[in-house]
Amino acid sequence: MKNKKIIYWSIVVALAGFLFGFDTVVISGADKQLQQLWGSSDLYHGLVVMSSALWGTVIGAIFGAIPTNILGRKKTLVLIGVLFFLSAVGTAFANDAVVFSIFRFLGGLGIGASTIAAPTYVSEIAPAKDRGKLVALYQFNIVFGILIAFLSNYLLQDIGENSWRWMLGVQSAPALIYTLLVFGIPESPRWIFEYKKDREKAIAILKQVNSDEEVASEIAAMENEKQHEVLDESIFMKKYRKPLLLAFFIALFNQFSGINAFLYYAPRIFELAGLEKSASFFSSIGIGVVNLIFTLIGISLIDKYGRKTLMYLGSVGYVISLGLVTMAFYFEWKGMAVPLFFFLFIASHAVGQGSVIWVFISELFPNKLRAAGTSFGTSVHWVLAALIPSFIPFLFKEIGATTVFSIFCLMMVWQLLWVFFKMPETRGRTLEELSESLSTQSELNRNQNNFKVEQNEFI
Repeated sequence: MKNKKIIYWSIVVALAGFLFGFDTVVISGADKQLQQLWGSSDLYHGLVVMSSALWGTVIGAIFGAIPTNILGRKKTLVLIGVLFFLSAVGTAFANDAVVFSIFRFLGGLGIGASTIAAPTYVSEIAPAKDRGKLVALYQFNIVFGILIAFLSNYLLQDIGENSWRWMLGVQSAPALIYTLLVFGIPESPRWIFEYKKDREKAIAILKQVNSDEEVASEIAAMENEKQHEVLDESIFMKKYRKPLLLAFFIALFNQFSGINAFLYYAPRIFELAGLEKSASFFSSIGIGVVNLIFTLIGISLIDKYGRKTLMYLGSVGYVISLGLVTMAFYFEWKGMAVPLFFFLFIASHAVGQGSVIWVFISELFPNKLRAAGTSFGTSVHWVLAALIPSFIPFLFKEIGATTVFSIFCLMMVWQLLWVFFKMPETRGRTLEELSESLSTQSELNRNQNNFKVEQNEFI
C-alpha cells in the first residue's frame, strides 16, 4: 500500500510533464498556418508567435522557486494547472498575434514553474533507491505529451481553416483533470519540515510511504542538515559552486543538442528534407513514438546503471545522429533519410539527457536551497530553449540547415567530454548525503580531517 501511494503521488505530479510536453509541441502543427494567417515575417513569427510560450517559460523558471518555497510545492502545482487551462482556452479563441502570444506566455509560465515544482516534490518524497525512476516519470509524461500532441495535430490538420484552434484548445481537458487530481496529494514532508517547521506533520506524511526505521533515519538526516545551515544561505555562495556549475552545464548541453529547436519545427524540417506536408506530420508522430519507447528504457535503467552511464550513451548517440543529419542536408539526401536520422537523435536524447536532466538537477542542492538551485538550472535550460528555437527559421534561411546541425553536433562532442571529466554519479544516495558531498566546504572539512589523521599517524 505504501509503495502504491508514493507511485500514485508521483504519477499525479508527473502529469504536469504531460501538459509541458503537449504545450511545447502542439504549436508545431499550427506553425505555418499562423504565419500565413497573420502575415508575420520569419523573425517576428519565430521570436513572438512561436516563442512566446518559451519566454513565459524563462520567467516561470527564474521566479518559480518563489511560490514553490513560499506557497509550498502542492499549491504551486495547482497554480500550474490553472495556467495551462487558461492558456489552452485563450489561444483557441485568440483573433490576433498579440492576444495569442499573451495566452501562450501564460502556458509558458506553467511549464517553467513545473520544471521546478514537480521534480522537487517527487525527489523529496521518493526513497533514494527509487528516486531516479520516480522523478523520471516527469520526463516520461513530457514525451507522452509530445507524442499525443503530434498525434492530435495529425488528426486535426484537415478539419478546416480553424484547425489550429482545435489543436491548441484540446489541452484544456487534461489541464483541468490534472488540477483536480493535485488537490488529493499531500504536501512535501521536507518542505513542511524546512519551511513550516512542523516536525510531527512531516513525520505523519513520511509514515504513509516509509517504515518507522526509514522515517527516523530521514528525519535525523534533515535535522542534521538543518543544524549546519547558515542564515541567508544562497546557491551563489562559494561552497555551492560545484552543484551550481553542474546544473548550469547539464542544462546548457541539453539545449545545444538542438532538441527544442527540432521539436518546435519538426514538420518544417521534414519539408526542407523533401517530404510532403502529410508525410512530415506523420513522421512527427514517429518522433513521438521513438521518444516514448526510449524514455521508458532510460527510466528502467537510471537507478540500475546510474545517471552518468545514460549520459555516455546519449552523448555518443547525439554525435552520430547529428553528424548523419548534417551530412544528409549537405549532400541533399531526400526521402526518409532525415527522419530516420532524427529517430536515432530522439532515441539518444530520450535515453540520455531526457531521462537524466530533471532527476540530476533536483538532486544537487540541500533541502533549503533545492527549489532555488533547481530554478537556476531550469532557467539556464529555458533561456536557451527560448533563444535557440526563436532564431531557427531565420538561421535556416541565412546560414542553412547544414551549418545549424553541424554546430549542434560539435556541442555534443563537448558534452561527452564534460560527462567524462566533470559529472559525478548520484545514484542510490540520499539527498542529504549528496548535498554534503557536493559542497566545497564539506570537501574542505574532509580534506582537513584526512590531513589530521595522517599527521597523527606520522607522529
